[in-house]
Amino acid sequence: MKYTIRRMEIEDYDGVRKLWMSIHGFAIRSLDDSREGVERFLKRNPLTSTVAVSESGEIVGAILCGHDGRRGCLYHVCVREDCRRNGIGKDMVVFCMNALKDEGINKVSLIAFTKNDIGNAFWNCIGWTKRLDLNYYDFTLNEANITAFNQ
Repeated sequence: MKYTIRRMEIEDYDGVRKLWMSIHGFAIRSLDDSREGVERFLKRNPLTSTVAVSESGEIVGAILCGHDGRRGCLYHVCVREDCRRNGIGKDMVVFCMNALKDEGINKVSLIAFTKNDIGNAFWNCIGWTKRLDLNYYDFTLNEANITAFNQ
């Protein structure tokens, strides 16, 4: 499969959302993953997120990638199910890692659901380290930011 990896723009939102909605078990948040939420994220991190675009112009992969000045983070790493195992995921990760390096970021993290066997196998395969020495905590500041999982 031929594809192009490039920086994500807000104009990609409809195609990215379509991709998110096509993936079984994928979770999105009502506010953070809305057009406005993604636009806010891209304005804060304009050079680090990426999409994979097929020859026909369809978005077949995406990563929201950003940093806080100290540590980078990958969010919503996904490749359309029928396009997997073509190097798209790895190429997008390399794009993000290079963009973060260019911004002086030295360490990157991500969260993968424990039940995401395909995703966890991918991260292990490309050399990421699963941390067993810490606990992950979060706190909800806005109860309206509802998480929904695709069935």
